[in-house]
Amino acid sequence: MRTYYLGIDTSCYTTSCAIIDNNGCIIGEARKLLDVKPGMKGLQQSNMVFQHTKVLSRLLEELPQVPITSIGVSAFPRREENSYMPAFLVGHGMARGLGHLLQVPVYEFSHQENHILAALRLIDTIPTDPFLSLHVSGGTTELALYHYTGKGIFTSSIVGGSKDLQGGQFIDRVGVALGLQFPAGRTLEQLAVEATDYDPLPSSVKDGWISFAGPCSEALRRIEKGVVPSSMAKSLFSCIGNSLEKLLSYHIEKLGIHTLIAVGGVMSNSILRNRINGMCHKKQVAIHFAEPYYSVDNATGNAFGALLASGDLR
Repeated sequence: MRTYYLGIDTSCYTTSCAIIDNNGCIIGEARKLLDVKPGMKGLQQSNMVFQHTKVLSRLLEELPQVPITSIGVSAFPRREENSYMPAFLVGHGMARGLGHLLQVPVYEFSHQENHILAALRLIDTIPTDPFLSLHVSGGTTELALYHYTGKGIFTSSIVGGSKDLQGGQFIDRVGVALGLQFPAGRTLEQLAVEATDYDPLPSSVKDGWISFAGPCSEALRRIEKGVVPSSMAKSLFSCIGNSLEKLLSYHIEKLGIHTLIAVGGVMSNSILRNRINGMCHKKQVAIHFAEPYYSVDNATGNAFGALLASGDLR
């Protein structure tokens, strides 16, 4: 018998929902990037909540009408006490209301678990041993040690990351300073590929923790002096790649972990994926990425989590 599972995610910059079946196959998905005015570097939480509220019901109407067995939703950024962000209240509230009306269980996941589950659905395996997860996005640059405990739930502890600016913030601040539309990652990636040469930016990593603030300040100074945009883009991704390699090398050697899952919007970048893939190959670490389309914010992980929590996976 075919059964269906709904996922909802209302993150900082994307409203999304998806339905998968008990084989883990997507049968419907809808998402919308939140609107950011030209020249702005992001959104206030109140604006995120307004836009999620405005669009979520319409996106749900784009999904096929099938009998839902259970619902998975991002209820908080991380699975830890006092982890809270207003944007997630919109999806969480909608999920609880639908669960009550449909009389189906609602399973709460963290936004990070949603990303990991989206990748695990694609690679069609659940690691039985502890693994590292690198999450790089506009709101997060974290390396965490995870252990799957069953039913879509993980125990986790943060072991490294950025102490100041996040990877996605670094990218977007540089992009906006160059006159690009927010979010600027895709355009900067295209520019970086076109670059013939570049002046490296410094990378700052100490004891497995990154600082992007200093490199970002240097990048903005170069932009004020008229640096060629393609050269700046290549310097930017070289700096981030160097920083992530140092971060990962430190913790892989320290913890002796042999599996890495890399998720988040920044990890859809082909330049950074190639850097990390090459490093993991040298260190004999199994690296798993979601496809770029499912690295960015989406709700397929929560739908897959609802399937795992229901115990119906074929």
